[in-house]
Parts: sequence; C-alpha cells; structure tokens
Amino acid sequence: MSQPVRIAQLSCGAEYSGVQKEIEDAAHAVDAEIFFPDIKLADIKKSFTEFGLDVRSADLKLAIARARALVDGQVEADAVFIATCFRCAEAAIVRNELRRYIHENSHLPVVSYSFTERTTSGTLLTRMEALTTIARRRALLARERQEGITLGLDSGSATTKAVIMKDNEIIGTGWRPTTEVQKSADDVVALALEEAGIKMDDIQAIGCTGYGRFLIGASFKADLIQEELTVNSKGAVYLADRQHGFATVIDIGGMDNKAITVQDGIPGVFTMGGICAGASGRFLEMTAKRLGVDITELGPLAMKGFGAKVPMNSYCIVFGTQSLVNALAAGSRPEDVAAAACHSVAEQVYEQQLQEVDIKEPVIMVGGTSLIEGLVHAMGELLQTEVLVPKYSQYIGAVGSALLASGFIEKGA
Repeated sequence: MSQPVRIAQLSCGAEYSGVQKEIEDAAHAVDAEIFFPDIKLADIKKSFTEFGLDVRSADLKLAIARARALVDGQVEADAVFIATCFRCAEAAIVRNELRRYIHENSHLPVVSYSFTERTTSGTLLTRMEALTTIARRRALLARERQEGITLGLDSGSATTKAVIMKDNEIIGTGWRPTTEVQKSADDVVALALEEAGIKMDDIQAIGCTGYGRFLIGASFKADLIQEELTVNSKGAVYLADRQHGFATVIDIGGMDNKAITVQDGIPGVFTMGGICAGASGRFLEMTAKRLGVDITELGPLAMKGFGAKVPMNSYCIVFGTQSLVNALAAGSRPEDVAAAACHSVAEQVYEQQLQEVDIKEPVIMVGGTSLIEGLVHAMGELLQTEVLVPKYSQYIGAVGSALLASGFIEKGA
C-alpha cells in the first residue's frame, strides 16, 4: 500500500470554528494526512519580519513562518492546503500572498480555501483529491499524447459527455443533459461508439471524471477515476496545444467554476466553487430562457449588444433574475441584456475565483460556456488578453480522461 500523501496545512481559525475535523476527514477519504509544519519559536518572528506583511493575528504569523519553512526545505511535504476564515479581510490578504509565495518559490501544488462554520468534508473532497492526484500521478499528468483506443467519460452536473480517441485523434463524441446519471452515461457512450464506428470491445482503457465519476466508473470498470480539476486542466492544454510553459484554464460550469494555473501540463494552483449560481452557466441559461432564445443563440446575441446600458447584478442568482426582469420591463434591448449578463458572470468569476490564482497567459476557456462567445469576449476584456477556446472545448473532461487513460494501456491495466 502506498504511503499517504502529506499535506501541510497553513490556516487561521480552523480549529476554533469546528472545520478542522472536516478538513482531516476530507484528507483521510483520499488517503492523505494533514499535518502542521513544526518550526522553532525564534523562526516565527524572523519569518514574519522578513515576509513584510504587518498582520496582527498570531495564527497568521505562524502560517507565514510555516510557509517559509516549506519553501526553504526545512519541512518536507507533498502538497499545501491554505485555509482561512471567509469573514476575515486580513486573513484573505495573507492567504493570497502565501499561495503566491509558495507557488513561485517551490514545486508544491497549492490550494487555498476560505471556509465558513458550515464547510463540510464533502465540500473539500475534490480539492484534497486534486492535491493527492498531483502528488501521486505527476508522471501520468505529464503525458502529452493519446495512444491506442480509449474512452473518456465526463459525468457533469448539467451535461454528460463521452469522447473516443484513437492514436491521438478524436474519432467519436457524445453529449446529453445529465438526468439519470447512469442512463445519461450509457446514452453518450452509445453515441460516441456509433460515430467512431467501433464496438465497446475495441476500447482498451476507460477514464471517468465529473460529479458522477464514482458511479459510472464502477459500472464501466474504468481504469482511471479522477477528479475534474486535474483532468480538465490537462485536457485544456492538450487541445490548445499549450502543454509546455504556463497557462491558465477557466471552466465556468453549470454548478461551479474552476480556475487553474498550469505549468508544463501539471496544475500548480487551483480554485473551484463560487458563492452563488449567479456566477455560473445556470444564470446564462436563465437569461436565454427569459429572452426566449436557445442558449446557443445567447453568445451571438450578446456580441451585438452593449452591456453597459443595462445594470446587472448576478452576484446572487435571485437578484440577477430581478435585474433581468427590470431591464426588460424598462425597454432594454434583448442584445443589451444578453451582453450585460455575460459581462456580469465574467466579472463575478474574476472577483470570486481569479483572485485566487496567478493569471498566466495564454488564458484558455473550456466547458460548455466557452461556446458562448459573448462570455468569452467579456472575460477577455476583463483580463485584457485574447482568450483561447480550443476545438472540442465543451468535451474537455472527456478528452482529458481519454488522454490520461491511455497511460494504463502501457501498464497493462
């Protein structure tokens, strides 16, 4: 049995809020162990002074000293988890600076998180799983070509996707809304097999990701069952042909959003979640429905409008819907409302997720919402850069799964 992945925790308040047990339970579920780096008392004052942040909290000073010990090699770890209270502004500044400091001065994968007293182990599970995946499977994540015939399945919260690849080419795809998880998976596999012109017996390896990965992974006897943070980032740089150097991957999903900094195909810093569905694809679906257009028509419609003409609040999906109703009642043009909705979602993702990662060009947008050109345009304007949307971007999780699954053919798995 492999040794547990050792995750160094840098935090403030987790012990007092009741969240510490949830953090440890999430780590235990993925065969990892949380530990607090041991340091000398004399190092705390020295590290705090040299780091240059004038903070008052003793716990935050301790977190800074522990970060320096990790970077200097005084303490060994496989990954780092930085956690601070959602309500503390000082802690948010320190969390962000520590994340950047560790990422820039070490090769340790880092995830940062702002918790509340209601944070559960389930909320943290995907983050912990991603940390352990990077620590354990760096060689697999470094794979740059797909070989053999593999099937990738992405059981997402809103849609289920399948991709069949053969010798580094996509030969079959399938897409369906997620209703019954297993049935949706069966349907997309059938579609992909039909397009590829092959039978299930021809498949040499299977990879699964997404919210339903454990259920469909078991039913399809998958070789690879892996969380979407590492799979999506790998799929993104593969499709965009940016597997060397830095890149930033943005995936605005139906339930949550992901922002990932990638170096040479390996995720380094990542964040996922979102305070409200107003900053997700769900809000854009509601906007399209309210405007009486299909979601595929929302992007072109938004490109014809001027969002600045319409006040929009999608920080909360309830208030966002209210803004939609008010704007249309006031006589706003549909194209202006569509543009405002796209800008609002991009802005919320920028404020909620992109502050937690270092934006490195190129910026790659993936997932179903990457096909909404008004959203891509709005994100590019906010980031002041051209945003790449590779071909097959909506199948990103399935592509990443098929690519990584081919590593199991060589092992004879």
